Amino acid sequence: MRTRDRNRPRARLPVHVLLALPLALAGLIALLVTGNALRPFDRVVTIEARMASKSDYFKDPEVQRLLLKHGLRVDIHRLGSRGIATQSLTGMDAVFPSGQPAAKLILDRQDRSVRSVRPFVTPLVLGTFRAYAETLEKMGVATAQPAAGGGRALYYDLDMDRFMDLLDGRTGTKDQALTGDQDRDGVTERADTWNGIGFDRPGGRSNSGRVLVRTSSVCESNSAGAYLSILAFVANGDSTPGAGQADETKAMEEARTVARKIKPLIDLQGMWADEQADSYLSDLGESIAPISLIYEHQYLAHQIAHEREHGEADTDRVLLYPTPYALTEPQLISLSGEGDRLVRVIQDDPELRRRAIELGFRVRFSGEDGTSDQLNAYLADHGIQVPRPNRDETKVYEPDLDVLEEIIDSVGTCPPAVRDTP
Repeated sequence: MRTRDRNRPRARLPVHVLLALPLALAGLIALLVTGNALRPFDRVVTIEARMASKSDYFKDPEVQRLLLKHGLRVDIHRLGSRGIATQSLTGMDAVFPSGQPAAKLILDRQDRSVRSVRPFVTPLVLGTFRAYAETLEKMGVATAQPAAGGGRALYYDLDMDRFMDLLDGRTGTKDQALTGDQDRDGVTERADTWNGIGFDRPGGRSNSGRVLVRTSSVCESNSAGAYLSILAFVANGDSTPGAGQADETKAMEEARTVARKIKPLIDLQGMWADEQADSYLSDLGESIAPISLIYEHQYLAHQIAHEREHGEADTDRVLLYPTPYALTEPQLISLSGEGDRLVRVIQDDPELRRRAIELGFRVRFSGEDGTSDQLNAYLADHGIQVPRPNRDETKVYEPDLDVLEEIIDSVGTCPPAVRDTP
């Protein structure tokens, strides 16, 4: 039998440990009282999700924190909306395309009843810079939305019919069409360049590049596809291509005819829609592209963050709201039981809804205020100009899926779709 040597000194805890014990005990009691003591031991389910530009919502740290309260973590696999719709979905629990055409393609592929939710809407817009917007305003192509108190306008309404004439080099002034190149001060400028429409006249600035909108890839991106729908609608006499055509062959012929008209009017890029916004909002944004195709929420989120950091809006960057206009409706679609949980949480959690407003989205849920009222109130509370509702209520509706696919393939020369293997 072993006996303890009474002369051996007892082991003692270090002083810093003894001092920390009361704080640790107090923290444990607080966790027990709030019911969070076992939270670190709860099972966190990882949702494998393929997402397009609206992945920026799920990348937000506050959204991630709120999802963890429900025991959910989202592992994002980034891909453009049309890429999500046309490529394999094996191993995915959920997908989040940015618009309805891609969502319809995905839903048509499912052999099970799926849960889905469209949590918010966001208009398609063109992000530009003040000097370019003012040039368009002098051309009669854009009209500033008055700011409260006579401040500098952040938003302009864009006449797409006039703008497309300008893109095609057919408009020189508001009331007089150009007939070729124009000479000024001994320098020949093309009618479809920024200098050709007077950008270089005030302030000594110059840009001899073509007037173009920088878009993401139409083969991958919902935003580019929605922009094509606007161009196609206007080019087709303010009518949706293929609509009312009983003969499918004639509908496809109309789609290809429209595609040939609009293909020269866009500047195709290989990036995704969120990267497009990142470029526009970067310090070098103006040198990268004078006009970029983005979503409204991306611009508003920037303004909210800018006001929080600097106490004022970023008045150098402005938005062009196209008329006719297009709204995009992202749809979160479940592909598994775990995906069902994510859809329910996004649909039901008021904190996640509130965070969406803080990120510039127009939330949409039945039984609540309109999609714009809550966002507009939030912007006003933070001293940011509220966008004015479109006075021309002409909305662009996407063509039927087969017609839209024909237009996209004709403009973008897209690779064939990759389907799931049985």
